[in-house]
Amino acid sequence: MELHPFFNACLNATSAILLFAGYRAIRRGEVERHRKLMLSAFAVSALFLASYLIRYAVSGTHRFPLEGGLRTLYLLVLGSHSLLAAVLLPMALRTLWLPWKGSFERHRRIARITFPIWAYVSVTGVVVYLMLYHLPSLVG
Repeated sequence: MELHPFFNACLNATSAILLFAGYRAIRRGEVERHRKLMLSAFAVSALFLASYLIRYAVSGTHRFPLEGGLRTLYLLVLGSHSLLAAVLLPMALRTLWLPWKGSFERHRRIARITFPIWAYVSVTGVVVYLMLYHLPSLVG
């Protein structure tokens, strides 16, 4: 098992857990807990991004070794993950910045868009890892 991709998948999973816990906290009216969880999710996501860029610089891209429908599925998941990850950073920064300015209503409006994208990117990051590093040995 390659340790660096596993570490990155763990960071994505941790981010997803923190995001869903933060969502649950705000639904319960636990504003301070929500704030801490969302800032933690952002910190873990930032650590993931730094770690991913280091891994990419060191070892480049990794080709999905299977063909056919599984390859198509992998490329669809990877493509949607990558596209949404690219637009997520400015959205997440804006979503986190607005409450600091006291713009809670604007924060709520953008968070309704940012949260599902961020959750999707975090969860599909784990799915991409599993498909790339574990699926081939299960079906091959």
